[in-house]
Amino acid sequence: MYAFAVLGDGAEDALERLLPELDGRVGTVRVGARSTDGGVAAVHGDTEYVLDDGWRASGDGLTLGETLDRLAPNHDYAAVIGTADGDLPAIVVDGHPDDQAEPLVAVDDAADLDADAVVDTIRATEPHETLESLVADIKRSSKADYAGAIATFTGRVRAKEDADDERTRFLEFEKYEGVAEERMRTIESELEERDGILDVRLHHRTGRIPDGEDIVFVVVLAGHRREAFRAVEDGIDRLKDEVPLFKKEVTEGDTFWVHEREEARGGSE
Repeated sequence: MYAFAVLGDGAEDALERLLPELDGRVGTVRVGARSTDGGVAAVHGDTEYVLDDGWRASGDGLTLGETLDRLAPNHDYAAVIGTADGDLPAIVVDGHPDDQAEPLVAVDDAADLDADAVVDTIRATEPHETLESLVADIKRSSKADYAGAIATFTGRVRAKEDADDERTRFLEFEKYEGVAEERMRTIESELEERDGILDVRLHHRTGRIPDGEDIVFVVVLAGHRREAFRAVEDGIDRLKDEVPLFKKEVTEGDTFWVHEREEARGGSE
């Protein structure tokens, strides 16, 4: 699912202009608006969530991240109105681009938007994926009738390895644009060539990821469990070995690029 913010006084007009060009299910999230119908309505696309201090869904307050996670398994896009929180790529219309670092698009009027070009730009951003959204996607595979197993791996940010370790606050990942995605697609295709492997999904988040949050997912659809387990293990090993990703670790007292520290340790041995 591609998630993006629409900001500025012309945000609603811009969303109306973009909706016909978004191919698939669209979820809309309004932050700071007042809910009048319990929080969910079929407005501006397929699903709408309204988040404010007074609304609770199923007894729990929803954050923006939790709302996007709910939308991800069965939506293709999520448009967030009213906030740029969450480091979402933003379209600014009749607003102040300085309020959002490097917006995707900034125009004075919704009529100035090239909707087709904006949609292409949105689709070039990193999608918002969760384990649930990847599993839901792989269950929709054309080969699902032949599957008896779905195996998954989730990597997360570990706060500590030992009790005496300094706590890791967050990891920050950068990748070679295009190259990393191409390499992951190649690994998926090569795993799918194995006997019994029907479909594979790999996804690695980039940017800042706090401790306790998920980083990377491997999902395998297979005829039987044994080949599924082997493909999951090989998938994460190959992703770590072959995909050009760079990891910065920020602890309570230090900041360092992990590959540079590993190279320094290797050179001293």
